[in-house]
Amino acid sequence: MSHSNPATGRRDFLKGACLAGFLVATAKLPAVEGARFEVGKRGAHSRLAMSYAVVDIGLAKPFSVLHISDTHLASAYPDEHPDKIAAAARRSQGFGGRQEEALAESLEWARHNTDYVIHTGDLIDFQSRANVDLVRKYWGEAMFGSVGNHEFYSYMKDEVRGRTEEFKSRSWKMLDDMRPVNPRFASCIVNGVNFIAIDDVFGAVQPDQVEKFKAEVQKGLPIVLCMHVPFFTPSVALATHKYWRRTGKKFVGRPDPSKPPKEGGDLWNQLNDPATAGFIAYLKQEKLLKAILSGHEHLTMEERFSPTAVQYLVGGNFLFAARELLFV
Repeated sequence: MSHSNPATGRRDFLKGACLAGFLVATAKLPAVEGARFEVGKRGAHSRLAMSYAVVDIGLAKPFSVLHISDTHLASAYPDEHPDKIAAAARRSQGFGGRQEEALAESLEWARHNTDYVIHTGDLIDFQSRANVDLVRKYWGEAMFGSVGNHEFYSYMKDEVRGRTEEFKSRSWKMLDDMRPVNPRFASCIVNGVNFIAIDDVFGAVQPDQVEKFKAEVQKGLPIVLCMHVPFFTPSVALATHKYWRRTGKKFVGRPDPSKPPKEGGDLWNQLNDPATAGFIAYLKQEKLLKAILSGHEHLTMEERFSPTAVQYLVGGNFLFAARELLFV
């Protein structure tokens, strides 16, 4: 199946499938001037670190999705709070300073090569007017997909962060204003496939999210679950630790498998929070679940999650990482 034709024609069968959801039809992305880049005259988009996968569902009409995550846009206007201006300089340097270029190039690739694009969180590194305006510049009215933990951070010096629903509740209005779908739970049906986004930014889901997911299952459609924090298996935890340990950062992977995970961390919540542990057990036997899309770890890997579903982690978009998924 070719994905290099203009949007008209090849996307006719997708019209109206997802009018206001988090899975964005690439035909609706705003055009951004100067979004193509070349390295050594090897062609447009040559900086992208692309990976590919085929999700075999048995569809009569295949379609493609570009999956990106963890762009970490880190900008602030000169008239914003000094803490945000300082954070913009510090965090931009930490992520290489080319996050906007990486996002622009990824979306331009999607416009020419895929039918849809989804972002699984940490599109912005912190809350600022400049970051929100960048989101609107590149995503138009559709905005982006599942929420990440950095969408909740302000990077103000007096900010007291917590890994709680109460902490997140301070940001719901900002997120509602920035994107037209519910940040905690959203669904979008494309060509008979139900894409479901769920907020699990601290490694835990809430009982009402589980009930909403089960209600979606009753539709009887194949499901692709989209979320920021992946489900941790021993392999994912090991890869996470190997990726992060040189920085000295205490992340969610376990440095020593013989030791229990840090209490309150993502892995700990997945093992010990009743709603989350029960949800994982439920998903492992749910035959309609066909794939899981996540990010958060800034690395690309995939691993079978259940007899019917593979979990796909995509690397940090700030590193120009992206994955094209062909659903067939």
